[in-house]
Amino acid sequence: MANVVYQIDPARVLFGPQSTEHVRDEVARLNRSRALLITSPSAQEAAARIEAQFPAGMIARFDDAQMHTPVKITEQALTVLRAHAADVIVAIGGGSAIGLAKALAVRTGLDQVVLPTTYAGSEVTPVLGETADGVKTTRSAPEIRPETVIYDVDLTLSMPIALTVTSAVNALAHAAEALYSAQANAVTDALAVRAITAIGHALPMVVQDPEDRAARSELLEGAWLAGTCLGTVDMGLHHKLCHVLGGSFDLPHAVTHTVVLPHVLAYNAPAAPEAMRRIAEALGVPNAPSGLHDLISTLGGPTSLAALGLPASELAHAAALAAGTSFPNPRPVSEEGIRALLTDAWHGGQPGGGRRYPGAELRQLLAEVERSLGNAPEPRLRTLLTSLVRHLHGYVAENDLTNAEWMSAIDFLTRTGQVSSATRQEFILLSDSLGVSSAVDILGNSRSTGTTPSAVLGPFYLEGPPETPQGTDIGAGLDGVPLFTEVRVVSQTGEPLADAVVDVWQSNKDGLYDVQLPEVAGPVLRARFRTDEDGLLRYWSILPSDYTIPSDGPVGEMLAAANRHAYRAAHVHFLINAVGHQQLITQLFPTSGKYLDSDAVFGVKQPLIVEFTNPGGPTPDGRKVVGEWHRLDYTFTLARIPAAAE
Repeated sequence: MANVVYQIDPARVLFGPQSTEHVRDEVARLNRSRALLITSPSAQEAAARIEAQFPAGMIARFDDAQMHTPVKITEQALTVLRAHAADVIVAIGGGSAIGLAKALAVRTGLDQVVLPTTYAGSEVTPVLGETADGVKTTRSAPEIRPETVIYDVDLTLSMPIALTVTSAVNALAHAAEALYSAQANAVTDALAVRAITAIGHALPMVVQDPEDRAARSELLEGAWLAGTCLGTVDMGLHHKLCHVLGGSFDLPHAVTHTVVLPHVLAYNAPAAPEAMRRIAEALGVPNAPSGLHDLISTLGGPTSLAALGLPASELAHAAALAAGTSFPNPRPVSEEGIRALLTDAWHGGQPGGGRRYPGAELRQLLAEVERSLGNAPEPRLRTLLTSLVRHLHGYVAENDLTNAEWMSAIDFLTRTGQVSSATRQEFILLSDSLGVSSAVDILGNSRSTGTTPSAVLGPFYLEGPPETPQGTDIGAGLDGVPLFTEVRVVSQTGEPLADAVVDVWQSNKDGLYDVQLPEVAGPVLRARFRTDEDGLLRYWSILPSDYTIPSDGPVGEMLAAANRHAYRAAHVHFLINAVGHQQLITQLFPTSGKYLDSDAVFGVKQPLIVEFTNPGGPTPDGRKVVGEWHRLDYTFTLARIPAAAE
């Protein structure tokens, strides 16, 4: 890991609905009482509610906060502050109001309580940008950061959709540039990814329903986290360009961020591939620059500097101004490169000229489907269906699935069902060969210590095999090397489990089960036994063999397409039930198996690989055997069912 320096000055954050009602409490907590209230035109109603919390004469107002924090406006507000003898600054509004509060605080040392009504994120940063004589400059200092930030979702509900989109993308820009900042670290990376994810998820939902409080809260959370990134690490080319375009050409702040960001990401993409991968993943798009551009355009956001009123004749001047100062950026900055970037942004086309990706429509569709499942009365079913839909939609979006590919998948599943029968479970085979059966098995049967590991059931189990006396040869005279099996079933304390029901089944020497042998009448190499009073079970069969799973159906086609073999390691199946104990489904694998490390259904577990010995000499029960015979000995340990569950 690279050397990291991480520092953040603490600030108090109140997040929640109706938290605006606590402004005076927060002022008192700072041991202050005389407030100057900074507002912008969009926050007049909420400002009046704040005023009403203070006694008469204890709060004054300044309502002329302006974009880019002009120094001349700061001087006017400073006059009002001093005339009122204010000892604290309260600001409510967007970046303009909060920027003015910061400018006053850095000149007076007064504490700030700020209430953002947009998603700019500057409220949690120690950064101040000010404009004088057509030039915007920024500085950073701990005393610039507001002492208290109040996030009240109610303040954002009336935000116009156009402003919502540009303000949210403005916040997203902070997180995006944080991912490829020279000071990037594990903390800011996590905050940035979460911020981008929240904004990308919530923004289409808010556009669809501006009064969606949950989505508005998620946007506000994303803005908070993105702003924290902005206040922790240095920003790069994007923020520099936006400061130039805003300060020198008077372009609106958030709107400019929205137009420029996709093109800056495209410019930096070759030098920051990992950051672009994270941004794309967080947004749920294949490509970060074009995916963001598509999101903005789909939501009706601005995409062109020309539409903002920037003359084409000024592009070279803007590029020269941006390239004239040094700033950190992953890709070296040149005047020519910036001019090309700005030209693309002026025309407003998609970065890279690729096809449009309808990410916003996909997210809106997913939200609709999730809402349709919200009324399912059974909570577990609702959870499972919602998660299934989310993952399926994610798979479709992540792989940019074509209609032909999806119809091919439908055809595959259809044929899988058509092949399935009472003696051939192709869907189980599909689950097994994809490792899903083993994953479910691990979740359901690997939570007890000191017990025998479980394994997948497989597609060849038949309910209700014939109950058979101990000592029987279930091979029924089939060709193969005789195998004497003596297994014991015990509890976790080692107590023998008498009368445990043990189902066994296996393949013949050619790797085929009885259900695959039309010439065999009745069950073969398949039986149900009961353990004796000592928990013991003894019977004869034959050595199992490595074999291929059925590959003449859809699953076989899939394995061939993936260049995978279809072989299972040789094994014997056991399904054991004992009163008061959890059912055990498992398999035992001879150490001589050829495919132990590449089993086609991922069913092999190390503790289940055992020696099928070749003892020679007389058999344990006196049976006469011509030639060699083998022996399998094993003790199965079952987990108790907890008393409450039992």
